[in-house]
Amino acid sequence: MIVRREIRLSGIVQGVGFRPYVYRLALGRKLAGSVGNTAGGVTIQVQGPAEAVADFLARLTPEAPPLARIAVMDVREVPCRTEDGGFAIVPSASATRAQAGVSPDVAVCQDCLRELFDPADRRFRYPFINCTNCGPRFTIVRGVPYDRARTAMSCFRMCPQCQAEYDSPENRRFHAQPNACWGCGPRAELWDAHGRALEAADAITAAAERLAAGQIVAVKGLGGFHFAVDAANGAAVERLRQRKRRYEKPLAVMVKDMAAAARCCDVDAAAAALLQSWQRPIVLVPRRAAAAVADAVAPQQTDLGLLLPYTPLHHLLFAAGAGAALVMTSGNLSEEPIAMDNAEAVHRLGRIADAFLVHNRDILRRCDDSVVRPAGCGSQAIRRSRGYVPAAVPLARTGPAVLAVGGEQKNTICLTRGGEAFLSQHIGDLENAAAFESFGDTLGHLRGILEVEPAIVAHDLHPGYLSTDWAVQWARERPEVRRIGVQHHHAHIAACMAEHRIEGRVIGLALDGTGYGEDGAIWGGEALMADYAGFERAGQLEYVVLPGGSAAVREPWRMAASYVQATFGAGWMELDLPFTRRRERNQAALLAQVIARRVNSPWTSSCGRLFDAVAALAGLRERVSYEGQAAIALEMAARGVEDAAAYPFEVNRGPGRWQLGARPMITAAVEDLRRGVAAETVARRFHNGLIAALAEMVAKLREQSGLERVCLSGGSFQNQILQDGLAKRLRATGMQVFTHAQVPANDGGLSLGQAAVAAAR
Repeated sequence: MIVRREIRLSGIVQGVGFRPYVYRLALGRKLAGSVGNTAGGVTIQVQGPAEAVADFLARLTPEAPPLARIAVMDVREVPCRTEDGGFAIVPSASATRAQAGVSPDVAVCQDCLRELFDPADRRFRYPFINCTNCGPRFTIVRGVPYDRARTAMSCFRMCPQCQAEYDSPENRRFHAQPNACWGCGPRAELWDAHGRALEAADAITAAAERLAAGQIVAVKGLGGFHFAVDAANGAAVERLRQRKRRYEKPLAVMVKDMAAAARCCDVDAAAAALLQSWQRPIVLVPRRAAAAVADAVAPQQTDLGLLLPYTPLHHLLFAAGAGAALVMTSGNLSEEPIAMDNAEAVHRLGRIADAFLVHNRDILRRCDDSVVRPAGCGSQAIRRSRGYVPAAVPLARTGPAVLAVGGEQKNTICLTRGGEAFLSQHIGDLENAAAFESFGDTLGHLRGILEVEPAIVAHDLHPGYLSTDWAVQWARERPEVRRIGVQHHHAHIAACMAEHRIEGRVIGLALDGTGYGEDGAIWGGEALMADYAGFERAGQLEYVVLPGGSAAVREPWRMAASYVQATFGAGWMELDLPFTRRRERNQAALLAQVIARRVNSPWTSSCGRLFDAVAALAGLRERVSYEGQAAIALEMAARGVEDAAAYPFEVNRGPGRWQLGARPMITAAVEDLRRGVAAETVARRFHNGLIAALAEMVAKLREQSGLERVCLSGGSFQNQILQDGLAKRLRATGMQVFTHAQVPANDGGLSLGQAAVAAAR
C-alpha cells in the first residue's frame, strides 16, 4: 500500500543539517517527496510503501542531527501524487509569519578542526572554517528562513568548489550558510591601535607573537571583541586592568585544551562536560594552587572562569604559540557593551589594545560569552548568552505574545510566542547609555527574527528603571498593547516556576540585593506564597536601615554598622572589631546619626546587604568595586571550613508575616570576632545559621499553607554553599525543591518571570 504523509516541524531545524539528514533518510528507504525550509521551520512530504514511511517517521526525531531541537511535529495524511519520481530538497519558501527557530552560535566541530590542521586540506589553517554542524548562526543572521542571503555572509560569493559543497546533499556543508574558504571567504588582518593594517605574512601568527611578548590584543570573535593577554604575565594583566578600568573583577581565561585546563583547575567530570560542550561557556572551576595563571587574573578568588577555544581563529592563535592560557575578557570599557564592529572597536578600544586582530565578516548581534557553574549532574547559568541564545524555554501554557523588558542590572528581554519564551542575550546594566542603546537594538532584532507583535508589555515596578520608562512610553504609543508591572521578587519566583513548567502555588524564597517593594522599601529577603497570577508576602528578613542608600552598596562597612547599631545601639564604634578599628571617630559618629535619623536611608530587607554586613564585620571586605564582591568574599572564606556550628537567628511571627531577625547572629559573630575567632570560621557559621533559619521559615510556611514545593531564586542563590545547603536540608524534610539551571537566578532571568506573570494576568 502506497501512502503519502506531510510532516511539519518547528524548533531549531534550520542551519543544523536537518534537510540533508531528511534527504538521506528518505533515499535510504526509496521514498519520493521533498523537504524544504519555511518561515515555520521545515516541511517534509514523503511517499512510498506504508512500512517504509512508518520507519521513516519512527527514525526522524531520534536520529536527528545533534544541534536540532524539534519543538512541534505535526504529521498528516495527504493524497498520493503520481508525478513524484524521487526525493528532492526544494528552495526555501517564504511566509508572512516566521515561526522557525534560529540556532545559537556553535563551537567549531572536530571534523572541521581535523581539516584546519591538515596540510593536505584546501582549508588548511583557514580561520573561518565551518560546516552544517558548527560555526556562527545567531550573531550573523538578519532574518528567517535561515538562508545565506539573510546573513552577514551574503556579500561573499562562493567559489565553484564551495558552491558544489553547498549544493550537494551528501556533503556536510550542504546549505552551511557561512561556508567559505581561502579563495572566497572572509580574511583576518592585524591592525595597530589606530586601525592601520600592519604588514604580516600571517596575521594570526603575528598576533600570537605580540601576546607572547606581553601585549594586549583585541580579538574579534563570534559575538564581539575580546581583550586577550598572556594569563601568566601579571604585569600585562595589571596593565589591561588599569586601561579597561576593571580593577578587581575576575577575568575569564581561555586555555588551549583540556590538559591545560587540568593544570589550572580541579576539573571534575561535570566541569569537563561543560567545557567541551558545543556551547563552550565560561565555566567556574576551583583553581589549583600551582596554576600558571597570574594572581591578578582573579584576585582573592578560589575559582577561575575557564573556557576552551570555540572558533578556528582561537585554535590557530594557540597553535601559533600565544601560550597555554590567555585572559579572554569582553572587549569593552568597564560596564559598556562589547564592541562588535571593526571601526567601532578602534574608536572605543584603541586606548586599551596595543593591536587588533580583525576580520571582514560582520557581526550583526552582540553576544557575550555565557557563564555557568557545575551543579549536581548539570549546570547553573550565571549569564545566559552565546551558545544558548536564542534557544527557546518551553512554557507550561500558551498565551498572548508578551514582551518583558527585565530590570536595570544584568538586563535581558523576553518575548513569548505560543508556548515558548525567547530570552535575549545578556545586555548588561542599563544605567550605561551605550547598554541602553544595545537594549533597543536587541529588542528590534529579536522581534524581527521571531516576527512577534506583543499584546502585552511587562516591566519592573521600580519607577526609576530605564526599562520601566521605556515600557511605559512604548505602551503609550500603542493603545492596543496592555502594560503590566510585575513586582521584582514575584518575577524571580515566577522565572523559576516557568523554567520548570510548574503550575499552581509554591513557596518561593527570593533572595537578592535590591528589588523595589510594594511598600516602597528595598526588598531582597522575601518568602512568598505565589503562583503566576499573584503572591502573598508571607515572610521577610527584618528591616534594617540602608545607610546613605546606594553608598551602602559600594561600602559594605555601612551595612555592618547598621546591623551592629540595630543590635548594640549607637555606641557600636566602641566595639573592638575589624571594621571599627579602621574608622575615624567622627566618621563613625556621623554614620550613627545617619542611621538613627534615617537620612537618605530607606528600610531594606535585602539578603545581599546582610551578606555585605557580615563580610565587612569579619574584616573581609569594607568597600567593593563590583556588584556582589563582598558576598563572594564571604563565600570564598567559608569554603573548606569544617565547622558544624551555626549562628542563631530569630524566626518570629510579625505583623502579617514571619520575620527572620539577624540580631542573635550579629551578637554571636561579634563575640567570636572579639575572642579572635578566624574570619573563615565566622563566615561558615553565618552560612550554616542562615540555612537553618531559612529552612525553619519554610517549614512554618509549609505547616501554614500545606504547600510542598519551594522555588529558590534571586542572585543570592548564586552562592553554592547557600543554595546546595538549603536545598539539601529542605529535601530531607520531603519538600520538592526547584532551583535555576538554564536561566540565571539573578536579574538575567527576571524578564522570563515578568513574561510568565503578565501572561497569567
